[in-house]
Amino acid sequence: MSTTMIECKNLSHFYGSKAALSNVSFELPVGESVGLVGPNGAGKTTLLNILCGFLKPTKGTAQLFGYKPGATELIGKVSALPQDAKLDPGLTIAEQLTFYGRLQGFDSKQAEAEVIRVMEAVDLKNSLNEKPVALSHGMGKRVVIAQALIGNPQLIMLDEPTAGLDPVNTRNIRSIIAELSSETTFIISSHNLEELDRLCPRIILLENGIIKSQQTNQIENENSTRFITVQMEPCPTSELVAKLQALDGVVQVSSSQKNEFIIEYNSQIQPRMDQQIMRCLTDNDWNYRQLIQGKSLEEKLFFGEK
Repeated sequence: MSTTMIECKNLSHFYGSKAALSNVSFELPVGESVGLVGPNGAGKTTLLNILCGFLKPTKGTAQLFGYKPGATELIGKVSALPQDAKLDPGLTIAEQLTFYGRLQGFDSKQAEAEVIRVMEAVDLKNSLNEKPVALSHGMGKRVVIAQALIGNPQLIMLDEPTAGLDPVNTRNIRSIIAELSSETTFIISSHNLEELDRLCPRIILLENGIIKSQQTNQIENENSTRFITVQMEPCPTSELVAKLQALDGVVQVSSSQKNEFIIEYNSQIQPRMDQQIMRCLTDNDWNYRQLIQGKSLEEKLFFGEK
């Protein structure tokens, strides 16, 4: 069995004379969820549409589990949730999801059981007999995610799954994805770096249809150099840098943006640098917002990584 989930080679797509994707090549292994990030018009949705089989590439090839996107062999194995996915206002949730289950080859009883399973997974079993108009925006998002779960697909592609949601529903959607990620691989397109950092071990940055960067969210590596990022409340920058620089094991303290500091240190000299930093901040009555093991995803993607 192949361990490659997605393989793209020199993938390009044009809308008229405008290139949405230009010679995009990458491979992703089975079981490793990936986040797609980039500005509007970067090519994220075009790439997802090609992988879903909705678009054919102008040039190059794409394969999912060894098959072309849209192949019948991928039915039940691959699922997708477009950003603008809609529910039929005239049908109940149970009727709609049962219909999608039948399309995947389930008989009536199997489809009904599958609908109950996926609605339980998104904590909406009690809404089965509701019509979409009775649901909040967040509940509707959870229903279309339930739809994407029908048949236990191995790969689910989500385009902006939390766009337009309030913080509570955003957290609910993230929790659902995180709980399912041990069994299902996700490709998530999002502008939310915090979301992708939490959910995806691999991140691909697209700009103008070109892959500009690929990152893996691994805190540890084989050498002794480590990083800690501290996001501070307003503080005396020069004094803070001097105090941190004086800590045993610190190699360098840098700042790429206001009130955010990256501490590079030798873990063999000081394996618990986080404790030393916290003690330093407490002793000087400096308040911090967040301490991150490693560099932030924003730093790795847009400012490069040492």
